Amino acid sequence: MLIISETERLILRVLEPKDLDSVMNFWGNDEVMKYCGGSSGNRELIGRAINNYMNSQRKRGFSAYAVILKETNEIIGACGYNYTQDGNEVELIYHFSKQYWGKGYATEAGKACIEYARENLHIDKIIASVDPKHYSSRKVLEKLGFEYIDMRWFEDTKQNEPYFELHI
Repeated sequence: MLIISETERLILRVLEPKDLDSVMNFWGNDEVMKYCGGSSGNRELIGRAINNYMNSQRKRGFSAYAVILKETNEIIGACGYNYTQDGNEVELIYHFSKQYWGKGYATEAGKACIEYARENLHIDKIIASVDPKHYSSRKVLEKLGFEYIDMRWFEDTKQNEPYFELHI
């Protein structure tokens, strides 16, 4: 188990195949994923995603991480990075099970991921985008210090979205 960060309430560690059932609570949930292209994943797709993130951690030193609530030792979400074509940047992502929304976990996990990037990744910036209707996610990015740049088209979600950057 590779832990990449620990905060007051959370542990962030590399995802593992054994996490599939827990991860289904957010990546497999239509309501959680409605602002992320509109559909949740099935077990096979999410299993492949976990393996891809494990490979990304080995090859690139970053991935999306399981976010574990210390109090219960339960995986409550994922936060971390997606690879981009630009080797000087990574894309911050975060998804949490609905019962953990509005409790500051995304901001806390995001801060831990930003600190990890500053200490371990040789990049210039972190990018992020949000669905224009997902106001709470935009607030998270603003709390983390991201700067709104402009609206950009995203092929995966088939829409224009607010695009943000954080220079590190």
